[in-house]
Amino acid sequence: MSWRCNAAYSGAITENWGYIMKHIIIGLVLASACATSAVAQSRGDITIGLGLASVMPKSGNGTLAGGLADINDEIQPTITAEYFIRDNLGIELLAATPFEHDINISGVGFAGTTKHLPPTLSLNYHFVTNTAFKPYVGAGITYTAFFQEESSLGTLELEDGVGVAVQVGLDYELSNKSALRANLRWLDIDSDVTLNGTAIGVAEVDPYVMNFAYVVKF
Repeated sequence: MSWRCNAAYSGAITENWGYIMKHIIIGLVLASACATSAVAQSRGDITIGLGLASVMPKSGNGTLAGGLADINDEIQPTITAEYFIRDNLGIELLAATPFEHDINISGVGFAGTTKHLPPTLSLNYHFVTNTAFKPYVGAGITYTAFFQEESSLGTLELEDGVGVAVQVGLDYELSNKSALRANLRWLDIDSDVTLNGTAIGVAEVDPYVMNFAYVVKF
């Protein structure tokens, strides 16, 4: 599923994420202050999450061929698997079906499309609280693989890359084996772009990724 977002709308959303992130982090700090010595997740636990994620590139995605690039949003199904190496501390892998994005360049218009997969590995710490709401934070790396680039201008190629990934999240426990999850990630995604073999700039995607999922613990 793919759609175009106008630049004004995308810019307004991106600007609001800074405000949202600030208040989420404040909430996590307050939640951790209420933590008890109990264990939310035990060493050896495994969780699987199935959900939907919206990849929302920042407003203004670098300069390509002398014009300002704009890359649209996209939603796809996701799956996460997390293994707890210690109580409340887990290693998580995020995977998804391919995201497809339109690329527009000021002065050129629609320049082409690309697909990408952003498998992301994170180390997450889950706070313990006295409520069903369980916040967590995480950091790690993301590898972005671009493929199936298409353009009427010629042969378009985006180079794969590795970047930093950070996230904040919140689980709402339905039982001791299942939960509903909402989380927000920021991914450092930059890609060298060539057209017909000639470098035309760097695509600075750097998206926020909002994910909603159902999580099961084994």
